[in-house]
Amino acid sequence: MAEKEDKVVLEREYIVPLRRKFLRTPKYKRVPKAVKALKQFIVRHMKIYDKDFNKIKIDKFLNEELWFRGIRKPLGKVKVKARKFESGIVKVELVELPSALKFKKEKEEKVGKEIEKKREEKKVEEKKEEVKEDEQLLEKVGKTEIKEEEKKEEVEKEKATMEAGLKEAKEKAKEMKHEVMEKKVKKPEVRKALQR
Repeated sequence: MAEKEDKVVLEREYIVPLRRKFLRTPKYKRVPKAVKALKQFIVRHMKIYDKDFNKIKIDKFLNEELWFRGIRKPLGKVKVKARKFESGIVKVELVELPSALKFKKEKEEKVGKEIEKKREEKKVEEKKEEVKEDEQLLEKVGKTEIKEEEKKEEVEKEKATMEAGLKEAKEKAKEMKHEVMEKKVKKPEVRKALQR
């Protein structure tokens, strides 16, 4: 990762009671209320003095565990591990992953490693291709031996032609604009009865 890794300032495990909080809400809002209750608990116990919920990052496996039984039946309590970093961010994750989630996490890590290997291989191949192209260019330059003065002259000629082309395009655009303006000017309509 490009970012510096923060040092862990505080690390604790909690059993967070959620049932009391979500029983006060309607059934169709219970899991979101349980998530908020979890965040409130962490804010209170991990010394986040400005009470900013945005500083709390819930692990996706913890979130899946909370939502596992649907929106109406969240877990009554959850055992979590909270880590507070120097930057003030608190990461919350499950202490013990269920077997299904363990399998899923291992699978994702494996896929992630494979993707990283493929990226590294592509980078190596791109570097090899760049080296080959550079060698080919050096060979061509060695054979033709174009002088620097000639290169400068060619560049100046190209610039001059580009400027001339731009001037012509601007002139044509002005002419077209005037033609369009002339077409837009309408003669006042005279009623047929008055024309006689």
